Amino acid sequence: MRKTAAENTNIRLKAVLDVLAEGVLSGESQNAGAVLAEALVRVPLNAYEAELLSGGIPRGHKSLTTATAKLVKAGWLVKGRSGWTITEDGQRATVAFADAASFSAALDAGTPVPADTPLPVAAPAKPAAKKAPAKAAAAKAEKAPSKAAKVVDKAAKLIEDAVAPVAKAVLKKAEADAEAQAPAVDQPAAVAVAGDFNTLLGAPENWAPQYDEAQMKLDELDQLWKLSAEIPAGYYNFKIALNRSWEENYGAFGAFDGANHELHHSGGQLTIRYDHRTRDITVN
Repeated sequence: MRKTAAENTNIRLKAVLDVLAEGVLSGESQNAGAVLAEALVRVPLNAYEAELLSGGIPRGHKSLTTATAKLVKAGWLVKGRSGWTITEDGQRATVAFADAASFSAALDAGTPVPADTPLPVAAPAKPAAKKAPAKAAAAKAEKAPSKAAKVVDKAAKLIEDAVAPVAKAVLKKAEADAEAQAPAVDQPAAVAVAGDFNTLLGAPENWAPQYDEAQMKLDELDQLWKLSAEIPAGYYNFKIALNRSWEENYGAFGAFDGANHELHHSGGQLTIRYDHRTRDITVN
């Protein structure tokens, strides 16, 4: 039976926890972007979910990113500036609610993980059918792509196959609209510059997107978010955070939950501009 977008999102949330739990067992860490990409590989987008929203983000990807707040609320996931971390309770949730139906029901109902649930254990390694000669094995290992590379390749192929027809139609319409009038931008409710200089702006603490002092102002004319202030000379780090929280944030190169923007400032007036259509920033 065809699943709804909400059901698919819950299944992808389970995939997010599964990927993070597997990373704990294997000792391999992945950033938030790679985890979300793998979740989309395991639970592909349907036609509706593949429709592009303003900014070029598939609807299903946006829904999944927002829904990860449910994992945080359940105590199964912790989001920090250095990345996402699955809690021990989150690892046990992958065991206690092993199938998609029970996981979705538990997440929606706020069902706690049973206290006696064990942590997941690594699956036994499969024996090799035949031992390859040392030279051949070394050559194979040298050519084999990393797990991260495979995830990126699979995610790229998924997005390409799922959204290419929609992207073509959107691009054609956008070009036609641009000739007559610039299209409206679906702007967030708030945009903050959250970094290690927020206290210099008057905020109570750094890396705090919830405070008024960190908020940018939207210029209705050019649709750019802007923040200007006098900042002492120094080396600073920051990210762009939407809607006064870390649920949706953008770092270097406009990457979702990406690396920090780095700023070498000579001192004096500083203006940061953020374009939500492209996720780009300029500083001068």
